[in-house]
Amino acid sequence: MDKRVVTLLIVIFTIGFISCFSSEKEDLQKKPNILFFLVDDQRNDILSCAGHQIVKTPTVDKLASDGVRFTQAFVTTSICAASRASILTGLYETKHGYTFDKDPIKANIIINSYPYLLKKAGYSTGFIGKFGVKIEAKDSLINDMFSVYKPSSKNTPHFVMIGDSIKRHSAEIKGDQAIEFIKNQSTTKPFCLSINFNAVHAVDNNTIPGNDGHYPYPKAVAHLYENIEMPTPNLSDPKIFENHPDFLKNSMHRDRFKWRWDTPQKYQTNMRAYLRMISGYDNVMKRVIAVLKENGLDKNTIIVFAADNGYYMGNRGFAGKWSHYDESLRIPLIIYDPRSSPISQNNDSDKMVLNIDIPATILDYAGISLPPQYQGKSLLPIMDNERVDEWRNNFFCEHRFENDKIPKYKGIRGERYVYANYYEQEPTFEYLHDLEKDPDQLVNFATDPEYKKLLFSMRSQTEKMEISLK
Repeated sequence: MDKRVVTLLIVIFTIGFISCFSSEKEDLQKKPNILFFLVDDQRNDILSCAGHQIVKTPTVDKLASDGVRFTQAFVTTSICAASRASILTGLYETKHGYTFDKDPIKANIIINSYPYLLKKAGYSTGFIGKFGVKIEAKDSLINDMFSVYKPSSKNTPHFVMIGDSIKRHSAEIKGDQAIEFIKNQSTTKPFCLSINFNAVHAVDNNTIPGNDGHYPYPKAVAHLYENIEMPTPNLSDPKIFENHPDFLKNSMHRDRFKWRWDTPQKYQTNMRAYLRMISGYDNVMKRVIAVLKENGLDKNTIIVFAADNGYYMGNRGFAGKWSHYDESLRIPLIIYDPRSSPISQNNDSDKMVLNIDIPATILDYAGISLPPQYQGKSLLPIMDNERVDEWRNNFFCEHRFENDKIPKYKGIRGERYVYANYYEQEPTFEYLHDLEKDPDQLVNFATDPEYKKLLFSMRSQTEKMEISLK
């Protein structure tokens, strides 16, 4: 072949390669950054933007006012291990199979997790804080998932000694680590940073109220709520607790209630401390978000805020979060996209959304096709104010943790009806709630003859859903 022809072919190939490479690089630069804040043990209504009259959460409130607050957000399993596994993988617990004391999540599931796919697509990925799950082949897969990985140790207390004399709150340390990560980013490559706070999880097995025990809070918020009388818990009439079956009255719900909420003085001390912890992480979020602007990254960074499960704060005479009631299942979820306008004047969406929708949404924002096995939905159509005619009106909920003090259940939470089957009780115990007639879920209609047909239908739907999700 003529040398001139060979040279021409090489030039054409080189130009094509450079053009293709440049195009891919430009496409990557246009991708949005994603900042994902996840808190622990906080239900949907304990934010000032959600109507709470005492707690101060100005940073989260600002995200809600500028973005979209999902008022009907739920978890499919209300315990941190299973919920965090669902948030990582986009799958129900029934599918990923992980909760406390279970085998690690399989590698073939993890390779479809949102951080794995983001890093594979060219994102700089970071993780800071409470990982909360075990994964197969962890050492190699963590490197494939995260560019930067700074987890809290399993037994990390809320206060950490820095050197010999400086004591800092773990939420503030996570903020420092997040700021360091952001400062090392550039506008040439997108990033996704997941910040998982240990707050506002109580210190388990601790019987000392307040900052030295259950709910340690940062020094910066110690002055808050000092002279404010905390209102009594919702649904605090003793008859509500007594109306429960023995397996719930004698569960860990009641054990931890006695640790944290069972006297007026303890309740006042712990509620103030709990709210201070919330304001504490809100302060940290403010610092982290400010650094986005300082580094010119704020206008292209989507911010997601959510919790891993709900929480009882003395409601119904309970503590913890492991049952079928809304206090367990409902969570805050807010998404802020600086590139788009809010969906409506009040910035709220009442679509029923789930924790398993979060990874689907993150991948969709990044322009990555959702894995076919994902069981959640992207929330981008809602965020973009598109007409969404077909959306879920119920979901499967479950709790599978093997613990003698936490009863297992499976069921369906619908827009009007809630069904729960505590299937390991003898005999099986069923709940059926009608939220239209009884929004506080105080009446069990499972034994009402008028609801017999509905009970059979909900029982059948639960079994069919469980089979279809496996």
